[in-house]
Amino acid sequence: MPSIQIHDKIFVPYLSQQLIQQRITQLAQQLNQDLQGERPLFLAILNGAFMFAADLFRHLTIEAEISFIKLVSYKGTRSTGHVITSIGLDEDLYNRTVVILEDIVDTGKTLHEFLPQIRHQHPKRLLITALLSKPDARQYPIHVDYLGFSVPNRFLLGYGLDYDGLGRNLPEIYQLKNAEE
Repeated sequence: MPSIQIHDKIFVPYLSQQLIQQRITQLAQQLNQDLQGERPLFLAILNGAFMFAADLFRHLTIEAEISFIKLVSYKGTRSTGHVITSIGLDEDLYNRTVVILEDIVDTGKTLHEFLPQIRHQHPKRLLITALLSKPDARQYPIHVDYLGFSVPNRFLLGYGLDYDGLGRNLPEIYQLKNAEE
């Protein structure tokens, strides 16, 4: 994987497509085992989690449903500090097992502001599955139940993660090359 340029920034390889897919398969196997007989509702957070959600869902063998919600908190390479809900949730969550699918949990602000909306609907169980987590960036106490990779506090791109709208289509994950984020 060579380095790439998106807009004005250079990104270097971080996680290969093969490694990402292997870990997603393992996460799906664990979810299949732990949620057997429950018929959970998976809620994928758009835009970033669409690739992760699709690949994970393909490996699920349990009965499950999926829906999408759009929460936005990034502009460029920095979090804006504000969470904007663009697409709402229509499903009834009462007494359901709900699994949130996130591409990345860094400060935790997005989920910190969104989870009370979910809890207000009284799900039976609420779980968080994230492909990536940045523990060094965490500012809110968010517990990830199923985690793909713990990553350093660097700006990442690819596999659903973007830089000002570009790069989501890359099948691997890159990190910003030696620059201030």
